[in-house]
Amino acid sequence: PQGTAMSVQQIVHQVTHEHSADHVVITGGEPMLPAEMAQLCEALSQAGKHITIETAGTIFKPVTCDLMSISPKLSNSKPAESRAGDWARRHDQTRFRPEVTQQLMDRHAYQLKFVVDRPEDIDEIIDYVGHLNDCDPDRILLMPEGVDSEILASKEQWLGPICDRHGFKLCRRMHIQWYGNTRGT
Repeated sequence: PQGTAMSVQQIVHQVTHEHSADHVVITGGEPMLPAEMAQLCEALSQAGKHITIETAGTIFKPVTCDLMSISPKLSNSKPAESRAGDWARRHDQTRFRPEVTQQLMDRHAYQLKFVVDRPEDIDEIIDYVGHLNDCDPDRILLMPEGVDSEILASKEQWLGPICDRHGFKLCRRMHIQWYGNTRGT
């Protein structure tokens, strides 16, 4: 039932018996928060599932996964203090954790995905990557921020050449272009 926490065993049973997908993507909120995360990943791996974890890269746990999709939060992700209050300050204080990102990169196949709102964000991305050892530019994806296909297309016009210049990959939000900003797509 919705709102009821499932056990690791229930989740693995559901994934292995009710769904036929070979790939499992664990996302959040922040999926590295639950204490059972390492146990869940190990059980899914033993069940033969390919596991991708989508994380902000601020919490390290020794987990089993096939791809660590790390999405460090830039300053553009800070919620408005008028709306989020103390959470906005905590978010801003804890979002920059390149040492944790490095631990995750050192232990897993990885990709870094940055959400880009404006051209000035590139300087912050270059600075963040500068704190990392041996970060392959080919594993860095830049995704324009937005939920409207026209805004996304406009941002892709200036973001594409930036990706080319730095050897990064443009990560388009195709589901928005195909379906609009709708849940379940």
